[in-house]
Amino acid sequence: MKITSPLFPPSRCPCQGEAGGGARPFLPSRPLLPQPGGGGLGAAPPVAGRLRPPQPGPGRAEGAVPCRGSSLLHPEAPVTSGGGGRPAAAPFLPSRPAPSRWRSAAQPRSPLMEAGAGAETEPLLPPRSWLRRAEEATGLDNDLYINQAVVFIEDAIQYRSINHRVDSKSLWLYRWYYSRICQCILSLTITIILALAFIETPSSLTVTSDVRYRLPAWDPPCGLTESIEMLCFIVFMIDVSVKSYLVGWEEFWKNRWLMAYILTLIVSFTDWAVSLSYFCTEAVRIRRILRPFFLLQNSSMMKKTLKSINSTLPEMASVVLLLAVHLSLFTMFAMLLFARTKDGQQDKEWVGYFRNLPDSLTSLLVLLTTANNPDVMIPAYSKNRAYSIFFILFTVLGNLFLMNLLTAIIYNQFRGYLLKSVQSSLFRRRLGIRAAFEVLSSLKEGPANAEQSYVSVGALLQVLQKVEMDSRCKQAIMRSLKIWSGDQLSAAQFQKLFEELDKDAIKQHPPSPEYQSHFMQKVQFAFGHPYFGYLGNVVALANIVSICVVLVMDADKQPSERDDFFLGAINCFFILYYLLEMLLKILAMGLKRYLSYPSNRFDGLLTAILLVLEIATFAEYGFPHPGWRPEFMGLLSLWDMVRLVNMLIVFRFLRIIPNMKFMALVVTTLLDLVKNLRAFAGILVVVFYAFAITGIMLFKGAVVPMGNVSVVNTTYNNGTLQCGTYEQLEYWPNNFDDFAAAVVTLWDVMVVNNWQVFLEAFSRYSTPWAKIYFVAWWLISSVIWVNLFVALLLENFIHKWDRRCHRESLSDIEYQRTVELMFRDVLEEPTEEELMEKLHQHPHLHLCR
Repeated sequence: MKITSPLFPPSRCPCQGEAGGGARPFLPSRPLLPQPGGGGLGAAPPVAGRLRPPQPGPGRAEGAVPCRGSSLLHPEAPVTSGGGGRPAAAPFLPSRPAPSRWRSAAQPRSPLMEAGAGAETEPLLPPRSWLRRAEEATGLDNDLYINQAVVFIEDAIQYRSINHRVDSKSLWLYRWYYSRICQCILSLTITIILALAFIETPSSLTVTSDVRYRLPAWDPPCGLTESIEMLCFIVFMIDVSVKSYLVGWEEFWKNRWLMAYILTLIVSFTDWAVSLSYFCTEAVRIRRILRPFFLLQNSSMMKKTLKSINSTLPEMASVVLLLAVHLSLFTMFAMLLFARTKDGQQDKEWVGYFRNLPDSLTSLLVLLTTANNPDVMIPAYSKNRAYSIFFILFTVLGNLFLMNLLTAIIYNQFRGYLLKSVQSSLFRRRLGIRAAFEVLSSLKEGPANAEQSYVSVGALLQVLQKVEMDSRCKQAIMRSLKIWSGDQLSAAQFQKLFEELDKDAIKQHPPSPEYQSHFMQKVQFAFGHPYFGYLGNVVALANIVSICVVLVMDADKQPSERDDFFLGAINCFFILYYLLEMLLKILAMGLKRYLSYPSNRFDGLLTAILLVLEIATFAEYGFPHPGWRPEFMGLLSLWDMVRLVNMLIVFRFLRIIPNMKFMALVVTTLLDLVKNLRAFAGILVVVFYAFAITGIMLFKGAVVPMGNVSVVNTTYNNGTLQCGTYEQLEYWPNNFDDFAAAVVTLWDVMVVNNWQVFLEAFSRYSTPWAKIYFVAWWLISSVIWVNLFVALLLENFIHKWDRRCHRESLSDIEYQRTVELMFRDVLEEPTEEELMEKLHQHPHLHLCR
């Protein structure tokens, strides 16, 4: 029921279901005194700011931001007319305080409320206790809006959706869920449940995976790994319950990931119960294949990447269809060209590669990857050189044209879809910042005709004190606020402040110490100059060359004939130089500035390790002298450790990379790629895991050892092992008898070198249909994922290449970029209308305008 009062005009907020305009609701500025010609007016309490919002009811979510200027009367309070046609004031009753204090509709009504029209002649002053309650309610409101703004800004920082509950308890639960401790527990749980594949039956805890020499693996007792698995399921059930509660029931049905999460847990728990009922003896365990889903659903970037891959697949279908047509046509030509003849000596091509349709398809499919080139061509080419035209033409059309065209299409389409995903991330960030502005603007009292909302600088400072964000961004925003001339911020100014989040992360090195002595200034200039670093690079190169020369000279000598005096002497010299260089650099640059460079930290750590090992060597073996051979003087040879660690000096020479522009461009591209590769690596882990578990189910125990046979064309059990077969190449460790061996086998197939050996062997040991498994793995891993990796690499490199002329290389500044920042220059900023429309669609937040 809508109540009007002369004290507080009706709110025109859309959140209260009125059709009023866009003007912001306000508290009246007129004097709260009785007016002549009207009914008696109750004196309004001098409450500053906002009052506690009404309790959630139909059409209003709990914790939603209420509209200012709404009536303070109870919904059942009567409204009458006074003299002069003006509405009379209803008695001002404390009937709706803050949630715990405002009277609910079920409570007894006051006799004054039942008095009807008689109440208009009797002004009622509120008691002082109610004033205190109103002030407390206002304070509670302010705390709620501050906490809402804090959470919205943290959502914007992490590119999270803001469509979650915003009441006080939910906000506390939300921040607790996304705290570092909870997220670390969740990540640890995911790691544990994925790592169970290494220890559960069949266990990977053996020295070797070679079926000829492998000892019986440890078989965990039934219930051990299942208990750990159940603990992980409990954590996941808590996780999905909290997520479902926070998004609300309405949003839950729209979230396919949450529904798939629950379905995965139900299937996993059911399979877990079946496993226990069979006393852990069942061969097929469906829940193991579903485990990678827990990793996938916990990463928003992996979800976006997977969505981009899924959207790219239809565009790849045309090229894949062309590849299939190309393969089919050439297969038919090959079967006609290399058909069986009467002369058995001339049918080597038919016997080896084109005996039937499956063998012909397999041979040309492998040739498409060039793995069996030129083996597949040699029998026919030996017979007639013209046959080479067929194989060359097939390779040119399939490998050089169609496969590279597939790479180009994947790059083009994937980049577009990834750009859309990053665009949606930017929209989430802007939406979170704007939501924070809207709730903070509720703390302000504006004039009746205010057309624009503002946020006070003090309120924003309160929020920044609570927000968990990068210290660099927080300090930059607070510095901007301190020099701000006014005490209020508009929506555009508020959004501009938080654009600091979109800037490259800049790491600036501390300044060098300032010495008063003229001599120390010269020392600082000399040893802090880049040329001193160049000298260190030359010395490191000389160290590497000298070590290589000594190792080459002693390569053919027996250990008893070697004399390590020269090598020991040069090691001692170079280690002393590195120690001196480190101390002089610390003197010139200062300890903080010296340690701020990763190359200096590596050099210092390496120098300290070398110095400790050198001292231990001298203490154990004495100082170098002619005929010095420390490897014969004890069980643990520290001398060998010194030689190995000394080879790490080669990385000191990499410090010249920043001084070579193009090389620096390549290296920074690789470094940024490693930082942004988590989503791609995660998807690869998911695919590896699922295929490895599937391979164990299909091929466990399929490979049977034949004995230690290693000679080419050796006869074994009345059979001859041909060159290039699984048995002759001794590929016995590549099998699917445990999880670790399955992962290595899949990696070998992914590289596609000799992958035809696995196709042929497992089709013999199990079933000819095993080829489908390996071809599917080749398509997903080598064709799709590797091409996606190439696409990301190209995009990162092109981005760096385009920006190299727009940014000068500064020695004291390091720029760190993410996938979102990589596309920042081409992203479109969302409009005001788009942001406000999305905010008004929030399921739990109802704005006042």
